[in-house]
Amino acid sequence: MNRDEIEGKAKEYKGKVKQTVGDLADDPQLQDEGVADEVEGKTQGAIGTAKRKVGETIEDIGEAIKK
Repeated sequence: MNRDEIEGKAKEYKGKVKQTVGDLADDPQLQDEGVADEVEGKTQGAIGTAKRKVGETIEDIGEAIKK
């Protein structure tokens, strides 16, 4: 996992916690913030995954060229 994947997961979980607290406290603004944080975290995680996969592909191509 790279930094974007880790930070994305952290934001995703933070958003889920905010949503739960917003539900319990009957605070729609906090719940909405939680939804936004969760989406932001999922997006950042997906970007991190894409970066990692591109890097792995480049490494594989490099290895194939060396052969």
